[in-house]
Amino acid sequence: MHTARLLTAGTLIVAGLASGPTLAGGDSGPYVGVGVGQSYIGDIDFDGTEVGSVNFSGHDTAYKLIGGYNFGIVPLIDLGVEVNYLDFGKQSDNNVNVSADAFAAFGVAGVNFGPAGIFAKVGMLRWDAKVSSPVGSGDDNGTDPAYGVGARFHFLSFQLRGEYEYFDVASADDLSLLSASLIYTF
Repeated sequence: MHTARLLTAGTLIVAGLASGPTLAGGDSGPYVGVGVGQSYIGDIDFDGTEVGSVNFSGHDTAYKLIGGYNFGIVPLIDLGVEVNYLDFGKQSDNNVNVSADAFAAFGVAGVNFGPAGIFAKVGMLRWDAKVSSPVGSGDDNGTDPAYGVGARFHFLSFQLRGEYEYFDVASADDLSLLSASLIYTF
């Protein structure tokens, strides 16, 4: 009887230790992914160009490439870093055309509830935009804060994400992206 209890306790301890990495948030390690979504650009202000300030409301299909590293060192919590390349598409409104792309770097923190989880990220965006209108054209660029929130679902080494990102760009009243992404962790 004593041997059976010892064997049961030993089995539970080994199973608990073996399952420890799965409790450490999502998959730890490097990851890559792709995303697609809807971008939105609000009123623009290209001071110093022929275009100047324009009442603008445009949206288009956008995509992004994602790379990052999830440390996953705290049980049920993910901590990581991420870089993105974003193409916001080509928006048009009132004979004004805007195209923009950017690189972003984020710190990411998330909480997992089994295979599902939520996350938030904060970082910086290095963007470049081109605008053309009947009165002229111009380029603008800058580095501004970026924020995001989302939900995710893990399956094996894959992750499906839905997220909203807001970019606090000085030359636009609003620049945001609502997207869905597929992530693979190595």
